[in-house]
Amino acid sequence: MITAGVDVGAKYSKIVLLEDGKNILTRANGVVGFDVGKSAVEVFEKALVDANLKRDQISQIVATGMGRKIIHKNPPINAGEIVPEVIADAKGVFHLIPTVKTVIDVGAEEGRGVKVGEKGGVKDFVINERCAAGAGTFIETMARALEVRVEDMGPLALKSTNVIPMNAQCCVFAESEVVTLIHAKVSKEDVAKAIHDAMAGRIASMVLRVGVEKDVVLVGGVARNPGFIPPLKKELNAEILVPEYPEYTGALGAAIIAFEMEGQK
Repeated sequence: MITAGVDVGAKYSKIVLLEDGKNILTRANGVVGFDVGKSAVEVFEKALVDANLKRDQISQIVATGMGRKIIHKNPPINAGEIVPEVIADAKGVFHLIPTVKTVIDVGAEEGRGVKVGEKGGVKDFVINERCAAGAGTFIETMARALEVRVEDMGPLALKSTNVIPMNAQCCVFAESEVVTLIHAKVSKEDVAKAIHDAMAGRIASMVLRVGVEKDVVLVGGVARNPGFIPPLKKELNAEILVPEYPEYTGALGAAIIAFEMEGQK
C-alpha cells in the first residue's frame, strides 16, 4: 500500500511517499509561490515522477501545514484528510526516533513545541505564531542586514564565543539593533551569534511552557542551521537530536497517518 503526506508550509511544500507505512519511496520539495495550490501540485507531480507512480496508485493522501486546506479534496492532489502540524510532527518524529518526548519544530514563519505521548500521540503543545523573531524568517532578515548569505549565518555564529544581548521580540527592532552593532564595528561573527542566541532564547521560552522531557528532537528547516543548535541546547539544558531529513518530518507523519487510516477501513 502506498500513501502520501503533503506538508504545505509557509515557504516550502514537502512530499513523502510511503510504502506499507514504513518504507520511504521518495521525498520532494519546492518553493511555495503566490499560487499555493499550484506550487503544491508541482511538487506532488515531481514526487510521482521520481517514484515512477501515478496518482491512482496512491491509496490515501493526508495534508498538513498552513496550506493544507487548499489541497483538501481538491484535484489533482485531492487529499482525503487534513491534520494539524503538531499531530503530523509527533507522528513523524516518533516513527524515526521512538524515544522522543519533546519535538521542537522551527520553520520559516512559525515555531512549535510538542510533548509526545504513547505511539506518537500529542500530550500537549505550544505555538509561536505572532512574530517571525521565533522562526526561520528572522535569520533570513538578519542575514540581509549583515549582507551575508542565509546559509552562512550558522557557520559565522559558530566562530564567535562572545555574548552580546539582543532584543528578539520583534524583527524590526532586532534589525535596528543589528545595524547599530554594525556601526559599532562589532564583527559579523559576533552579531550572527547574538542573533542565534536571541532566537534560541525565544524558542526555549516557548517550549518550556509545556515542559521539556528527553529525548528532545529538533525538526523543521531551521534544524539544518548549525548555529542554532548550540544556544538552544544551552537554553534547554538538554541534548538536541536532529533526524537526517528534519524538514520532512511533518510530511512523513502525514503519510503514516494516511496509512493508519487505510488500515482502519
